[in-house]
Amino acid sequence: MLYAIIATDVANSLETRLAARPAHLERLQQLNAQGRMVLAGPHPAIDSNDPGAAGFSGSLIVAEFESLTIAQAWAEADPFVAAGVYASVIVKPFKQVLP
Repeated sequence: MLYAIIATDVANSLETRLAARPAHLERLQQLNAQGRMVLAGPHPAIDSNDPGAAGFSGSLIVAEFESLTIAQAWAEADPFVAAGVYASVIVKPFKQVLP
């Protein structure tokens, strides 16, 4: 089943986010290589694809996991969680309708 992982950053997280980003991306690339990734990306803190120093306000990942428990465990093990980038992470089932 698909699950949406919706994370909200702590304030002023850009420097910490950038430091943890390689490890975070490596995990996402593993999901993608396994054919389980639907989409992933950050929420710019301002209305721009390149928010610069404004940074990001959070992230969205939609991927396939065997269960909600497994999706939650995967999300909790994210390098952004360990680094303190995320203030909160919500994981919930997702039903893709389009495309």
